[in-house]
Parts: sequence; structure tokens; C-alpha cells
Amino acid sequence: MYERGPSAEQLANLGLTLDDIEEDEVEVWPDAWPAFRLLEAMSTQWRTCMGGASGLDYSIIPFTASMLGIKRRDLPDIFPDLRVMEAEALAVMAESVE
Repeated sequence: MYERGPSAEQLANLGLTLDDIEEDEVEVWPDAWPAFRLLEAMSTQWRTCMGGASGLDYSIIPFTASMLGIKRRDLPDIFPDLRVMEAEALAVMAESVE
């Protein structure tokens, strides 16, 4: 569940140091973990327009879920959590534009 960040050497190649990386610990509850994994895997699947991101491309959800080993029958239970995370991500993106 934990993914190690870049090494000091990798950061140095980009002109950065470990001090440049913020370490915010975020707890994901076990029942929300499948939706979090799905959202993370879909991080490049945002629909965008002139005003920025408008939401995830829902048409790719079944394929992405399948690639993660999430069963199609589980998607109705995961989808509400995914929508909550999507809404929060959109709010954060909107704040960064202002």
C-alpha cells in the first residue's frame, strides 16, 4: 500500500533535493481503498475543457478497474466513493487556478 518516493539521486537529476518534497501523510480507510486505487489509476483520465478539468472519463472506469483486479460486480459499491474523491480533486484543482 506504500509506494516509496524518489531517491535523492533521482531528485538531483531534476535539480531538487529531498527537502523540496512535502511529506503529507494521508490515511485511507480500508473500505475506501478500492476507490482510491481506481482514482489513482485514472489520474490521466480527466475530461477537460477551457475552464479546466470537468470530471473523470467514466467510460474508462470498467477497463481500469479490470486492470486492477476489481470485479465489475463491485463497481456499484465503489462508484459513490470514487465520486466523492473526484469532487474533492476537482475542488482542489479549482483552488489552484484561483
